[in-house]
Amino acid sequence: MKLAERLRELRKERNLRQEQAAVALDISMSSYCLYEQGKREPMASVLCRMADYYDVSVDYLLGRSDKRE
Repeated sequence: MKLAERLRELRKERNLRQEQAAVALDISMSSYCLYEQGKREPMASVLCRMADYYDVSVDYLLGRSDKRE
């Protein structure tokens, strides 16, 4: 569930709506919402795009590290 929490936190820090994040990541809004709810896991390619978009490491998104870089 760490991924869901971190996605929500990062999106809110940037004052983005879920729709804006989904468009920027080139995924459906329903998929993005499910990721934030912890009901679905992204494929590796989407996870990498998320990390790049939010300027954090994949390890941070997954909760394997508390360092954003």
